[in-house]
Amino acid sequence: MKTSLEVEYWVIDNDGDLVPPESLLDVSEQIDPEFVEPMLEIKTTPCQSMAELRAEFRSLIGTTVDAAREQDKRLVPLSTPLHAGPEEVPYRDKQGTDLQRRIVGPAFEDARVCAGTHIHFEQSNVVDQLNTLTALDPAFALVNSSSHYRGERLLECARPFLYRRSCYEACPEQGQLWPYVDSVEEWEANLEDAYDCFRERALERDVDPADFDDEFDPYDAVWTPVRLRKAMPTVEWRSPDTALPSQILHLAEEVRSIVTYADARGTTVGGGPDVGGEVPLPKFETVQEITDAAIYDGLSDSSVRAYLQQLGFAPSTYDPLAKRLPDSRLTKRRAKRLRLEAARRLEADLATQPARA
Repeated sequence: MKTSLEVEYWVIDNDGDLVPPESLLDVSEQIDPEFVEPMLEIKTTPCQSMAELRAEFRSLIGTTVDAAREQDKRLVPLSTPLHAGPEEVPYRDKQGTDLQRRIVGPAFEDARVCAGTHIHFEQSNVVDQLNTLTALDPAFALVNSSSHYRGERLLECARPFLYRRSCYEACPEQGQLWPYVDSVEEWEANLEDAYDCFRERALERDVDPADFDDEFDPYDAVWTPVRLRKAMPTVEWRSPDTALPSQILHLAEEVRSIVTYADARGTTVGGGPDVGGEVPLPKFETVQEITDAAIYDGLSDSSVRAYLQQLGFAPSTYDPLAKRLPDSRLTKRRAKRLRLEAARRLEADLATQPARA
């Protein structure tokens, strides 16, 4: 099952201030701008093995980090910038972003402070892949990298709260976790319904129909934690935060193993341990309950740890960066120091675990 990564990182200068990547975007064709200025995205190609994925991702990020240091810049593996106002995270000029702001409303501002990891899996038994990744949603707690927003400690896992519960609260079909499906046709029907609702909301807000249709199609008008993509084609898992390279690769390896096993054996929802060889998945209501617990309390919640362990993870082998952040309110000065500290951790992570072929 070919697998690829897309990982977003904040860009800062040597003082810890957020800055645009500028010529860092020219380092590789696999580095893309994001919809806000002080962020870039590093993308691997579809890799046949974890060894190949590990080597390519570490090489890419290592090259980017070296280029950044030459320009007195650093990459920050935090899911939020900890303390930043709108003027510090400006949008890039892009019609789609402008339309989303109009359609979603003021809460869309919260999306601009969210940096995440996307893992793409080559489509195989798509329903089993979709449903397994849905069940794995609370695993974002394993690589949780920020608990702060605008200087305040929001809750344990800030990014999934800001992105799903705040930004897309008014448009849940666009950004929140969808239930399990019985067929690809059911998922695509849900996609069409979500698209129609989003388009109707756009027209209610005086968005020109032609502008909407030029910018969005059904596949590009949802930003849910699990979704189908036409490219390759893949099943995309968008649940995790950005994090240290070693943490991302550790998570990707465990998720890939679980998805590969479920893809081969099939899945069933709500069954016990003996379900004719199929992989049992918890009821969707349980997924929602554990996801909420993970957002508010992360791995400190015993029910979250037990849930993830039951699905095949080893929670004790993870050390989320958010655990290293203070529980108190942060000043801008302290937030800048913490960004620099996180950047140093990323560089040390690369140095201690070089790419392996």
